[in-house]
Amino acid sequence: MGLLTSDIKTMDDLFVHQLQDIYYAEQQITKALPKMISKATNPQLRSGFEQHLRETENQLQRLEQVFKMHGVQAKGVTCPAIDGIIKEANEVAGEVADKEVLDAALVASAQAVEHYEITRYGTLIAWAKQLGRNDCASVLQQNLDEEKATDVKLTQMAEAKINRAAT
Repeated sequence: MGLLTSDIKTMDDLFVHQLQDIYYAEQQITKALPKMISKATNPQLRSGFEQHLRETENQLQRLEQVFKMHGVQAKGVTCPAIDGIIKEANEVAGEVADKEVLDAALVASAQAVEHYEITRYGTLIAWAKQLGRNDCASVLQQNLDEEKATDVKLTQMAEAKINRAAT
């Protein structure tokens, strides 16, 4: 189901499509994070990525809960946006020889992912509330809160040490 296809006729259809989009995105992130963990040289960054991998696995479970609460099967739809963000991250990481600069690049890539997730969860929460699904919104809010917290941690790591080490 494409975003601008005739498959989306109602706000509920749009909500489900975006839910499938973020579900696919979280699945791709769980595949990308182990590579980022292996490339990170800063121990705090590596630990942060490991923690976020565990959080992402929990976020997938919450998304499955929302699918169930909404009465639809949990499945993903290809998300070109997250695929592009991850592809770019892999390309940049493959081009950086200096380990400190690589860590800075990894933080930037991780924040691009976080910002994408934050926009998707914010939209889904607003739509869930509009559809009268405060129960779904509440579960999605947990994921949004974690994404925002991860973004803050990445910024703090970058500003306190990683960017400075890269320069």
